This record gives sequence, structure tokens and C-alpha cells, in this order.
Amino acid sequence: MLKGKKILIGITAGIAAYKIPFLIRLLIKEGAAVKVVMTAEACDFVTPLTLSVLSQNPVSIEPFSPADGTWHSHIELGSWADAFVIAPLTANTMAKMATGITDNLLLATYFAARCPVFYAPSMDVDMYHHKTTQQNISTLQSHGNILIAPNAGELASGLTGMGRLEEPQKIVEILQSYFSKKQSLTGKKVLISSGPTIEPIDPVRFISNHSSGRMGNALAIEAAARGANVILVSGPVNKYPEHPSIQVFKVTTADEMHDRCMNLFEQADIMIMAAAVADYTPQNPEPEKIKKKEKSFSLNLVKTKDILADLGKQKKKGQLLIGFALETNNEIINAMNKLHTKNLDFIVLNSLNDTGAGFGLETNKISIIGKNQVISEFQLKSKLEVAVDIFNVILKEII
Repeated sequence: MLKGKKILIGITAGIAAYKIPFLIRLLIKEGAAVKVVMTAEACDFVTPLTLSVLSQNPVSIEPFSPADGTWHSHIELGSWADAFVIAPLTANTMAKMATGITDNLLLATYFAARCPVFYAPSMDVDMYHHKTTQQNISTLQSHGNILIAPNAGELASGLTGMGRLEEPQKIVEILQSYFSKKQSLTGKKVLISSGPTIEPIDPVRFISNHSSGRMGNALAIEAAARGANVILVSGPVNKYPEHPSIQVFKVTTADEMHDRCMNLFEQADIMIMAAAVADYTPQNPEPEKIKKKEKSFSLNLVKTKDILADLGKQKKKGQLLIGFALETNNEIINAMNKLHTKNLDFIVLNSLNDTGAGFGLETNKISIIGKNQVISEFQLKSKLEVAVDIFNVILKEII
């Protein structure tokens, strides 16, 4: 799978750098060509000599080496690689990548790279969960980079939690999976709905839900990575993916999302409705702010248009329609009922009873139910990994 592939490894100054010699050996064993670029500070954790011997190539640290007059071109390194794996990636270097700072050879190579970039954060648990770090992780994802999420476990500090660099064997498997699926959706158009809707009560107040849009964004990023042209119809969220193969349409209300999806539906090969659309909306939103006068207040709600049902009615042969079901009880029964009544090909079920699944989280735990009633169950994973599982199931149907 990796035979003949050119893998550039970027190493920053984290204790997990000790794992990289093992990663290089595994890549060489798989037939890949390997080059290494590292920050000067990373040399405190793993020696360039070790990396050079294992990779069978010189290690690039500074743009210019006074010792032998060698010039290390970030342009050449970035153009040479089929994939650039930055591991371990410290919070410091990740912040620079997210904000455009280019103060060393590794960063210059990152900004010059024409190949897919995989980044594997590794740091202590509190640093990893810091809001700024999480924002930087999301920013790099939105730029089309591929996250290799850290594991939970014992850290160098003695604490236990998220922040452990993914194991070398798993990184190799991620690269193998990427190259095997790279063009699996080439020529396909994928329509995805994402995020919440906002239903106005008056100019100040509204009805909505806790959807962050992370699952929809992950699906869009994964579809684009597989070669698809992606149309993302999203309610208001903090982050929208930025990718040349992802076209984003921003909507606010359930009615707007319905109309946009219906207009775009005909050109799509695959439709994944991951948005958390309001089931009800205020019948008569007030044009002015409602004043607090009475002891009680009643709000008359009416049903919104059913996007999934309307798409299911118009679905043509060759189109795939996938829905989502977030349930709190009778999960399988409710999901299967939705699958059949709305003419879906698959439904992705997750339950608020599962720890780590639901709105606003980085992880999800799903089951995928097909129209043949076959149920595929998956463990708790990052939403990016969940997106991979969903498309793997979809591709089996296409093939």
C-alpha cells in the first residue's frame, strides 16, 4: 500500500519524538521512501544521526548548513512528498501553523507543501484540552489537514488523560487507509446538511439546539479527502471547513435549510442529512421584542417542513440518502421507523445515553442501520474517525 510512496516526517520538540524512529522503520519496511525535517529543539529528544541512519536520507533542520554549505529547500521538500506527517506536533508549532508564523524550516516546508498534511498533536492533558489548542486543531482541520488524534493514557508528566501520540503502527495504518481510499469518491457530488437551525421568536429570542456542526464538518472533510465535490448546507456554527472541494451554503432557519437542500438535491449522488433541524417553529414571530408583562406566556408552535421525508420522496435511482437519528429511548426501534418512513438507504443512530456521544463533543458513538436492517455498531471515536466509518459503509453500497 505504501510501496514507492514518499513520506516526509516533521518532528517538533515533544517527548513523544522517541517513537519516531520506530515509525520510520515501519514505513521503510512497507516500501516507502522517508525524509525527515525537524526543529532545532527537537534534536534534544531524538538525534538527527539516528533518524538519518534509519531513513537513509540526510535530516533537514536549518535552511543552510555552514558545515558543508548545503542548502535545504523547503520548496523541494514540500514538493517531493506524497504525504507530510508532523509527529509529534507541539502546541507551540501547531499555533504557528494555524496563524501563519514561519520561523523555521519545518514551518516553511508546511506552508510550501503540495501534498496532504497529517498532524499528530502530543502534549500534556491540560494543554491539549485548553480552548486555544482545540481552536487551533479545528483551524488546521478546516484548512484540509488530516488530524491523527492523540490517545488517552499515562503521560510523561505522570498525569493520565488525552495527549499521548498515536502509536507508530496506527499512524502507518492511517497512511495506508488514506492512499487506498484517496480517489474513492472522485467524480461524486456529496450534499451534507450540518449544524443547528435557529427559529426566531422575536428579534432577540429564538429556539435552537446544542449542535456544534462538528459531525457535519467532519463528514465534509472526509468526503473531500476521498475526492468528492462537497456541498455543505450549514446552520450557524463557530467553524466552517475551508477546502477547495467544499462549497458552503450558510442558512439560519429550518425553512431556509429545506429550500436550499431541495434546490441542490438533484445534482447530488450522496446526501447525508446530519443537521439538527428544529421540528417546530413559532407560528407568528413577533416583529418587536416581547416585553415581560404577564405572569405566564404561551408560544404557539407549528411543524417545520420535513427535509428528510421530502428528499426521500424525490430520491431517484442511483442516489443515496442517509439520515441521522439522535435518540434518548427505544433507539433502534425509533431509528428503524425513521429509516423506512422516509425512504432512507442508511440511518446513523447515536444515543444521548452513551457517554461521549451527542452535541458539542469531539467524540461520537454510532450505529449504522441499512435498509436491509443490518446494523453495524462502532465504538466511541473522534468525529473525524466516525466520518471515516460512515463513508466506508456508504462505499460498500456504491461498489
